[in-house]
Amino acid sequence: MAKVRLSLDVSPELNQKLDQLAEDTHSSKSDILRKAITLMGVAVEAKQKHQKLGIVDDKNHLVQEIIGV
Repeated sequence: MAKVRLSLDVSPELNQKLDQLAEDTHSSKSDILRKAITLMGVAVEAKQKHQKLGIVDDKNHLVQEIIGV
């Protein structure tokens, strides 16, 4: 599959956040952005199905609902 190169302007704060996430996950900023887009796709699909996105603990109890996505 052919790749498409994108140019993206971000604030210094967002760039710093991308750097930190890349360091924390031992990956690249590009990988972080690809995963973020995939996660956004999951959130949009869930919303279209009138479902919600959330974080659960090891006992499957809802710890936090993700809203505003």
